[in-house]
Amino acid sequence: MKRYEVYRNIRKGAVIFGLPISLFALMMLSVIGSLLVIIFSFGFRVILAVLVVNVVLYLSLLKITDNPQLFHFKKVFPTTISNKQTTNLDYGQD
Repeated sequence: MKRYEVYRNIRKGAVIFGLPISLFALMMLSVIGSLLVIIFSFGFRVILAVLVVNVVLYLSLLKITDNPQLFHFKKVFPTTISNKQTTNLDYGQD
């Protein structure tokens, strides 16, 4: 009888071929586009170029998935949140 382990990493999100769903969808769009290019062009060089582009894209998406700080440029939330209205009115000396 087969024995199954309990999947405890449910909060990590769904992963297909090591990619999150959105990046996997991007990869599949690239593959479909590549198939269209291969169908409508009959050159051997074009087929090799398309295969190389897909492999490079897949490897770069894996790299981005493993290290998400590569494209993290700014903070999402400010350091302080305030309801105080900022105005340029001068009320005299404080």
